[in-house]
Order: sequence, then structure tokens, then C-alpha cells
Amino acid sequence: MAFLQVNVYSNVLQMEVAMNVILPQTTHKKIGTETIGITDDIPVLYLLHGMGGNHSVWERRTSIERYVAEYQMAVVMPSTDLAFYTDTTYDMNYWTFVAEELPEIVHELFPQITKKREKTFAAGLSMGGYGALKLGLAKPENFAAVASLSGAVVLADIKSLLLVRNEAYWQGIFGPLDQLQGSKNDPLYLLEELVKSGKEAPRFFLACGTEDDLYPASQYMAHKLEQNQLDVTFEEGPGKHDWIFWDAWIQRVLEWFNEKNS
Repeated sequence: MAFLQVNVYSNVLQMEVAMNVILPQTTHKKIGTETIGITDDIPVLYLLHGMGGNHSVWERRTSIERYVAEYQMAVVMPSTDLAFYTDTTYDMNYWTFVAEELPEIVHELFPQITKKREKTFAAGLSMGGYGALKLGLAKPENFAAVASLSGAVVLADIKSLLLVRNEAYWQGIFGPLDQLQGSKNDPLYLLEELVKSGKEAPRFFLACGTEDDLYPASQYMAHKLEQNQLDVTFEEGPGKHDWIFWDAWIQRVLEWFNEKNS
């Protein structure tokens, strides 16, 4: 596998943006494992970071490059700062960047990466779990499946949000907090809109550690997805909101993507 550190200009954000990209590569090694890299129509995973992370954190805290080699899948890991995968009230349109512009940039720079829905996936942890779920709900035509690990996927509890950051931060992201529920940034609202649209939904995978404060949110969201007759897998295991859990469970996510897509 090849690991690329990429800096691009975002016309949406009007700034330079960093992302890391893993690509299949043919290798002939005397030590290690030889690989035959896919060079066309490569499946792709958009892998999103959480609060406090950036484009480098998945590569630094897990063995994602080694894990994904088995599946010959490209991985795109963008930096989205603390913007919660949202078009913020302070005029930084990170949702538009991730949902619309980023795939265009990827296909321009890496034409060997697939444009097919059935080979395109998204996953993330915590804030990134919210982002991945949001992509699946709001852009179902683009993704075969999405996965949320320890995702902040239920935003109705304002008190819980305020334990993480102060009100000024959240208002900068979402606007007035009393208007968040039922808005375009509320996953439950997006779920309702997806069901009403009649569009084909992607498959959903949610997992959370049983000792994680966000465990009830993942459990509840999985229930709501199932209640609306969408294809959802919910799994749990011992663990907290940390990289020990995420390093183990991203391996399960890759396995699930592959078994469901084979």
C-alpha cells in the first residue's frame, strides 16, 4: 500500500486543506508480503476523525494501512477541524466540502478510485461517527454503506453537548441550540427525510463500547434505523471512548463492509 500526504486547495472553504490517502500498490518484497495492487475502479473509504483529531490521527493511532491492505481499498482521511461536518454559522462550509467537493477532488487527483456507489463507503469515530452517519442519511445515493464508531449521533440532549464544549462553540456550529432538533443537522430529522424520499438507503453499522457515555446514543439510533426498516447492524463490546476500542473495531468495520459487499 502507498501512503500519501496531500495538501489541496478547497474552493468551498477558500483555504488549503490537508488529507492523507492510502492507495493499493503492487509490491515485490524480499521481506514481507508481496501484493498485487488494484489499479482501476478501486473501492474507497472516506474515514473521518473525531474532535481533537485531524487527517493524521487514524494513521498514527491505528494500523489502518495494514488492515486495509487485505481488502485493496483506498482510504481518504481529510482534516475537518472542529466543525462537526457541518456548514457552520461562521461561514465555514465543512459539510459541503466533505459531502460534495472532497469526492470531486479525490476523483480529479486519483482517477483510479471508483465513482461507483456500490464501492464507496464512509466511517468515522465520535464526531466522525456523526459525520459518517450524516453522509449516509443525507447523501444515500453516494454510499453503499456507512459505519459509526462511538458516534455522537443523537444531538437532542443539549446538556450533554454543554459538558463537552461551551454554548458559544455549539452555536457557532449549529446556530441556536433550541432549533437544533428537527434541523438539517439532526440525524433523526435526516432519517425521517430519507424515509420520506423513497431513495435507496445505504447499509448502516453502529458500534460502541459499553462503558462509553455515548453508548445509549448509538443504541437508540440503531433502534430508530431498524424501526424505519433500514438495513442496520448494531454491535457492542467492552470499551470506553478511546483508541483501544477504535483500533479494534475499525477492523470489524472493514470486515463488515467486505462481507456485506461480496
